[in-house]
Amino acid sequence: MSEFRVHHRVSELQNLLKVRSGEGAEVYADLLLKNMTPYITTQVSSHSAKRKIASFTKTPDEFQRKYDEVKSKNVRELDPLVFLVSKLTEDTKTQTFLEQNAQERAAEAGGTLTSTGSVVSMATSSGSKMSQEEVSELRNKLLSATSGSSLMSPESLRRQRDKAKKNAPFHTLAIPAWVSERPFLTGDFVRQTQPPSEHPVSLGTLPLTLQEQAVVEDLLFAMMGVDGKYIQARAVNDKHGHRSFNVDPSLDVSMKELVNRVLPVCSHYSTVCRFMEEKSMPDYGQVNHALCAAMRSLAKEYLILVAQLEHQSRQGQLSLQKFWFYVQPCMRTLEILAAIAETVNKGECRGGAVLSLLHERTASLIGDPKAQDLCLYLTQAACVPYFEILERWIYKGIIVDPYAEFIVEEHESVIKEKIEKDYNDAYWEQRYTICRERIPVFLEKVADKILSTGKYLNVIRQCGRDVKCPAAEEIVYTLKERQYVEQIEKAYNYASRVLLDLLMQEKELMARLRSIKHYFLLDQGDLVVQFMDMAEDELKKDMEDIIPTRLESLLELALRTSVANADPYKDDLKVELLNYDLITQLFRILSIETKQEKALQAIDPTEIHISGLEAFAFDYEVKWPLSLIINRKALTRYQMLFRHLFYAKHVERQLCNMWLNSKTAKQYDLQSPRWYAAAFALRHRMLHFVQNYGYYMMFEVLEPNWHILEQNLKSVSNVDDVLHHHMDFLDKCLKDCMLTNTELLKIVSKLMVVCITFCNCIQRLTRTFLADEELQLTAPAGKGKVTEADIRKTRTKVVSEHVDELVSSDSFEDTITNFDTNFSSLLLSLLDRLSHFSSSDCEHNMMNIIYRIDFNGHYTEQLEQFSAERSTMEQAPDWQQADSESAFAKFSSGRKPPAKEPSPKPASGE
Repeated sequence: MSEFRVHHRVSELQNLLKVRSGEGAEVYADLLLKNMTPYITTQVSSHSAKRKIASFTKTPDEFQRKYDEVKSKNVRELDPLVFLVSKLTEDTKTQTFLEQNAQERAAEAGGTLTSTGSVVSMATSSGSKMSQEEVSELRNKLLSATSGSSLMSPESLRRQRDKAKKNAPFHTLAIPAWVSERPFLTGDFVRQTQPPSEHPVSLGTLPLTLQEQAVVEDLLFAMMGVDGKYIQARAVNDKHGHRSFNVDPSLDVSMKELVNRVLPVCSHYSTVCRFMEEKSMPDYGQVNHALCAAMRSLAKEYLILVAQLEHQSRQGQLSLQKFWFYVQPCMRTLEILAAIAETVNKGECRGGAVLSLLHERTASLIGDPKAQDLCLYLTQAACVPYFEILERWIYKGIIVDPYAEFIVEEHESVIKEKIEKDYNDAYWEQRYTICRERIPVFLEKVADKILSTGKYLNVIRQCGRDVKCPAAEEIVYTLKERQYVEQIEKAYNYASRVLLDLLMQEKELMARLRSIKHYFLLDQGDLVVQFMDMAEDELKKDMEDIIPTRLESLLELALRTSVANADPYKDDLKVELLNYDLITQLFRILSIETKQEKALQAIDPTEIHISGLEAFAFDYEVKWPLSLIINRKALTRYQMLFRHLFYAKHVERQLCNMWLNSKTAKQYDLQSPRWYAAAFALRHRMLHFVQNYGYYMMFEVLEPNWHILEQNLKSVSNVDDVLHHHMDFLDKCLKDCMLTNTELLKIVSKLMVVCITFCNCIQRLTRTFLADEELQLTAPAGKGKVTEADIRKTRTKVVSEHVDELVSSDSFEDTITNFDTNFSSLLLSLLDRLSHFSSSDCEHNMMNIIYRIDFNGHYTEQLEQFSAERSTMEQAPDWQQADSESAFAKFSSGRKPPAKEPSPKPASGE
């Protein structure tokens, strides 16, 4: 069951129970997914659970009857469900809640809840009538409910049936009309529609010798499914029902007793005959066909016995006592065959369900060797076509399952070409899946290995390799599961080893991952610096104004002139411009199946105006079969990490450029240096934060996790482990880089925006007084040549006067104060949340960045005060959630500051 289906079921259960708690469906869905297996791996004993429920309920007989009815249909989840219900009987709190919920639902339905749990309608009392308006409303509701579905014309029903047949998972063969037009083709009793022309003489009027001969003759007919003169079959109400007979009442009592002993054999044969004729049709699958063939071979021996008895009867050597003596050995055989046929019919079993039923019956007959050998013979015969499909799958990676019976189901609509394009495509998980209801009980333990073995071989075949498993042997069913389990494990080990060698050695997976690490995780600093130097002017433009080919050329130039030129896979690196920024992308992912999902999905990407810097990302071209590991999901994670690191690097460069520009202020004689010095101090604090944050991500998150990934990939034994370790590496990096927590992501993004806005403000100030300097440094008319000393003196005087006038104004003082206040409050909020998550959620890695930023205890006192205020505010309900939602709405909207911040020109509204 997929994650979204589990989430949907949990949401439906909450709506049904009217649960409106603070924890949404995500919490319970995650808990269920962590403890859920793809198939039933444990057998639960329901005996004690049934006794507990029977003692708890007020109607134990009805419960037992319902249990037996469902159990006869071979519902495999019944015993776990009964075990769960028995646990609920011990929880009084849950019982009280469920009882209240049932009463509320009954009241909403206009009824009352009785002591037995049934709902009695109170809508209309005795003698009351519905009004004309109520009748009209009820009529309209019935018409709207039945329109298009229930009231369909015969032509519409025929078209719908034909469409269903066309979309059936297996191809059915057309049954010729003469099968139903010729009733005597059956081996079972044929009900005569016309009364017999001759009425037989009453047996009571005949001597005992003649009575015995007549009864023996009729019994021989009845054993072959033909009505006799004095013993006739009754019509069955159900086609799978038990057959009974009418015997001439005038028959001698002693003979009637012997006849009644023999008639169950005829009834069992009738049941088996009907089963074989029905299940031999093409719609019931190969397993049922094989089971019918095995039953038919046993029925042939039974008919040979009937022929031998008839031969003795014709010679006058068969008495009724001898008849009973000869029939007794085959009675147990036919009884078992009839019981199996009835169970398969009740459960409507096909494929693996039939094998599970036969296996359980074989194992249950441990005290009856002959009956167990008979069931073992039937099970082995029924397993032959199923094991043929299994052998072809685990030895060649091919599924030939025309009747949809095999444990593995193939989805042909999922193709490998989507891996490189579609983020939501899960080829490895969805191309081949396990179908729970088709898993035989004796293959549950190795179901995952069966699935993985065929998937591995299928990938090898799609790479153009010939698959020849050296351990390929015929699989035969036995009660000792270890025999065929060992064969499956050998095939699994071979397939996993071959595919792993193909990926690791021939396709050089580790070299590919290192190449991706160089580019997406900024592993090579000279490449990043050169590219940002060359593409800075281009990335400052709006995304619509950027020419992608120019960025491709600049990237290629940076690759050729840096250390990355030695990478053999550098040509696979591409440039991509996304139509959304990183914050919008992350919040869309984090808001899946939450309240904010619809609001974010309603945002039109064309309405979000972003700069090239925010839209820029690397892309990587990966071919099959490496695309199994480096798929679109993995590349999207790499892109998110790259965009976050790239933007942090851009902020650091802007702060460093601001430091370079601020060095020129030292040569001027400024009269009001206090507020200008405050701006320098704030810039230094910002640079300290950005550099330590980048150092934390690069050397305390990415590098250690990469080292763990390398060590894990050296010891893997199959491709599933490679996928798990790779995705675990990316998820840990995203989590430790604060990209999966909405609160931390909101604060970090705000800090980056404050730093960029501050840089733009100071840079505009620097550009302003430099422009005024150039205007006033023109030589006076009528004078000679201006010396360099005069120019320097004039520049110092002009700039000093301009800066003093600007800095001494109230607007500059308020601007620096606002920047300092915003940055300090956001930084304290970040440190506080990091401290909270590191202690409550055991995220100890986040303590490292706290120690780096607050290395001298400067923020310790303020953090303690902030923590006390937060603990007080936490007493208010849902304040964190409301704050997160407001920030969510702000950052998910089309915001313009990041789009214009890097631009050298002043932006409107900045």
